[in-house]
This record gives sequence, structure tokens and C-alpha cells, in this order.
Amino acid sequence: MLAAIAEANGGHQIAYGEDVYTARLQEVMREHFGETAEAFPVFNGTGANVTALTSVLPRWGAVVSTSTAHIHTDEGGAPERISGLKLLPVPTPDGKLTPDLIGEEAWGWGDEHRAQPLAVSITQTTELGTLYSVDEVRAIADYAHERGMVLHMDGARISNAAAALGVGFREFTTDAGVDILSFGGTKNGLLYGEAVVVLNPSVSDGLKYLRKLNMQLASKMRFVSAQLIALLSDGLWLRSASHANAMAARLRSGLEQEISTGAISGVNFTQETRANAVFVTLPPGVADRLRESFRFYDWNPATGEVRWMTAFDTTEHDIDAFLAALRTELAPRTELSA
Repeated sequence: MLAAIAEANGGHQIAYGEDVYTARLQEVMREHFGETAEAFPVFNGTGANVTALTSVLPRWGAVVSTSTAHIHTDEGGAPERISGLKLLPVPTPDGKLTPDLIGEEAWGWGDEHRAQPLAVSITQTTELGTLYSVDEVRAIADYAHERGMVLHMDGARISNAAAALGVGFREFTTDAGVDILSFGGTKNGLLYGEAVVVLNPSVSDGLKYLRKLNMQLASKMRFVSAQLIALLSDGLWLRSASHANAMAARLRSGLEQEISTGAISGVNFTQETRANAVFVTLPPGVADRLRESFRFYDWNPATGEVRWMTAFDTTEHDIDAFLAALRTELAPRTELSA
């Protein structure tokens, strides 16, 4: 990424996307997503989500999402405050929507007292580390399109999803019926930058203007575009994401072995490990002690659930050191009798 930025600084280029790198990015995105794809580089994932959803909804439109979706829980109210979007969150056990779950909020069309559910937003991989199969995405797209709704995908970790599924991006996006995509870069190695990728041109309007309106238009856009080109060229996206997934698998299998041998106790898995996330519950106090040396988030403080994420730069040594710390904290205690 640093090399790509340095190369893009090699001579004068026209500002606001009229540069050779952003033009090349369009070609690269079409190689991955199909001939109708158009990419709009932005600064960050929240900007990508808000701008993408704004472009597919009228002022009276609403978005059906999971209750754990990033747009609902982690974007500081940006969809509501910046674009006035109404979110219709649905509780799910695994961070995934289904047609039946979407149906809990996809109703009331024509009712002037209800925000009109006109878009569905799914996350791939989900905030709980789970994964939509190609068929699951297609089923959601069919359900949404039959009701006149647009399907948005938050692809903050889209590369990890593709690596886990063993398919290219297009199979579970364009070909599966996704209309518009927030393509994640920073979680797979970019210094900064993401992109809104329009897959179905008929559903999105005004992105040329909305990107500026939402403070996501970079004057020196080439420095975002050059990074995305580097990521999507020569399989770098796949190597980095596959490595992150492998580190999560190493952590999970190491924990399972420690549990099976009785070396540790008190840890329980709460979700499948499909890509680069491991979710567990820990006994009281353990997470805070571990955080003296390792950085991670509480997911649900009430239940002791935590989220452990691995990345493109996580090493085997990192995983082994973390397992050793867990072994120290969670080794069974022998009670002493008087």
C-alpha cells in the first residue's frame, strides 16, 4: 500500500477522480464485479454505507437490517443524523437476515404513517463473524426484489468472506442479486479508504453529488484508488484475507484443544468461526486482565461475551502468546481444604 501511494505521487494528476488511477480502478472493479460495476472511492466505511444507502432511497424510505448491523450499532447515528435514514432493525441470533426475518419489518407499503421499507442491508461477513452463503444472499435478493426493495451489502470484510467461501466477489454479489456494495479496504490492509460500488445502475441515483454532500469526496482521490488497485491486483486481497482467516482458525482450534484436554475451563464459544472472528464468553474479570496485554472489545458485558478479531498482520506468534495468556488465566483452580 505504501508503495502504491508513493507511485501515485510520481507526477501531476487531475483532482477529484479525473486521474489515471481512478480510471484504472473502474477497470479493476469490473474485472471482479462485472461490466456494469462503477466504483466511487470514499474515505471510510461509515461514509460508504451512508452514501450508498442514501443513493438508493427516497426521503421516505427505510432500511431493514439486523439489530447488530454496523449501521445500527457502531456508526454514531450517522445514517439517521447525516442522511435522515430510518433503520428498521431485526434481532437475529447469528447476525444474519433471512427472508422470514426481513418480513418482520418489510410491510406497510402505502401506509402514510410508516416509513416505507425500500432497502435491505446485509453484512458480509457479519458483525458476529458469521457468513452468508451464495444461496442465502440470492434468496434475500429475490425476496427483496419481489417487493421492490434494493439490496445493499456492507462489505467491510468482504475479502474475508470470499476467502472463506472459496469463490470470487462476483458470485455472492453481482450474480447473487446485490444492487450496491460498500467495499472494505482498511480491514484488509489499506491505510485509509473504501469504495461504494454500484452493481445495478438502475437503483442508485446522485452518487456524483452525494459523495461530496456527505464529505466523502477526496481531492487527491488517486491515493485511495491506487491502494484499491494494489489490493485487488495479483491476488493480494485473497492472500491477506486468507491469512487473517487462518489465524482465527488457529486460535479457535488451539482453544478447542485446551478445552478438550482440561487445560482451561470457563470459556464457551457463542458463534461459529467462519472467517476472522472468534466469539466467546469468559468468567468475570478475565477480559479486563487480558486487556492489560492484548487489545479486544467486550461484545456483551452482561454475559461476558467478547470478540477476538484477527487481521492481515496477525502472526502465529501473536496467536500462541494469546493462547498462553488464556491458559494462565483459565487454568482450573484446585480448591485447598482446611
